[in-house]
Amino acid sequence: MPVRRERKIRMKLRRLDPSEHGKTRELWEEVFPDDTKAFLDYYYYIKTRDNAIYVIEEDGEICSMLQLNPYMVRVEGQEFPSAYIIAVATRKEYRSRGYMGALLRTSLKEMYNRGLPFTFLMPAAEAIYTPYDFRYIYSQDQGTLICGKRDGELHWKSEGVLFSDAGLWDAEEMSHFFETYFADRFQVCTVRDAAYYQTMILEQQSERGGVRLMRRDGVLKGFYAYAGEEGLEIREPLFLSGYEEDFRNSVEELADRMQAGQQEIPVYACPPEYADRRKPLIMARIVSLRNLLSALMVPEEECVECSFAVIDPLITENSRVWKLTSGIGETELHVGETEDSEGVLPVADFTELIFGQVTPEELAGRAGVILTEHLAGEFKKITRLSRVCFNEIV
Repeated sequence: MPVRRERKIRMKLRRLDPSEHGKTRELWEEVFPDDTKAFLDYYYYIKTRDNAIYVIEEDGEICSMLQLNPYMVRVEGQEFPSAYIIAVATRKEYRSRGYMGALLRTSLKEMYNRGLPFTFLMPAAEAIYTPYDFRYIYSQDQGTLICGKRDGELHWKSEGVLFSDAGLWDAEEMSHFFETYFADRFQVCTVRDAAYYQTMILEQQSERGGVRLMRRDGVLKGFYAYAGEEGLEIREPLFLSGYEEDFRNSVEELADRMQAGQQEIPVYACPPEYADRRKPLIMARIVSLRNLLSALMVPEEECVECSFAVIDPLITENSRVWKLTSGIGETELHVGETEDSEGVLPVADFTELIFGQVTPEELAGRAGVILTEHLAGEFKKITRLSRVCFNEIV
């Protein structure tokens, strides 16, 4: 009898050339069918111009992908490149083969080589990414704006405040507004330059929305993003103190103009006073620990000197015994390496510590953590990155 031979499957993991990025759209449409054609037209025209896409192919067919959208991030006043991980997708028949893990490990190595301090994502489910040492670093305030008739009448007219949709030419002014009035509120956020806001305007337009401006005497007093794809939604309202009622009136006018017919309008990334819930939203993973440590700050009245080992199973270059020092009158940390360690921290636990999600005392009892009393005290002197703002969607 003739010997039956199984066909050898040829699997290949590679980063696509930018000219090939459009080849992944079919996979996106298959795995994320809720995304509209208008949104994907925007995404594949704008976002894939300068992003990185890693794929796994079998016999030349793309069966799994991971995309990295570039962002500049600001950490304690310093700017670094970073990447938002998105569109992690595998065709149904190719799942449970470890393809996602392979794409993550490869892309993390590439990001480390570029010196990114961390990468971030919005998880479909937390459990998918915790094995790869991602942890939540940002929770979003969310609320509901009750609109409609008050005292039997519509109240969306604001005296002296005009509402209008932003054009691309407004992006520079929007960036200046954010930098002047809001940037100092955050230790960590994306850099909101004119290009950032131009992209935001185009993104919202792809979802039957836009960015709504609030002006008094021609001067910008606030703005917010909105989408109307599945009912009116408001995102990241930024307005000056004293313009709260004008914001509400603007939303009511918008709802009336769009004939949304909604009395309860969801507001995402809203001011805390509007929030009725707080949702964990963004997870991050340390990439270049040295670069992240170098960005941390210390109050000038404090003196820091400590050493500790970090265990990183995926990016082994982070698995070092790190030494941190800072003298009286200094505000920055000096980062070096040593052989003498006062403690041991897995990289995921260290992520939660640095981003203010846990205290040294809460870490001390965890498996795999060794923390001396002196080391815990030195960590307390370092200003943790607890004021984070990441409201990006893609």
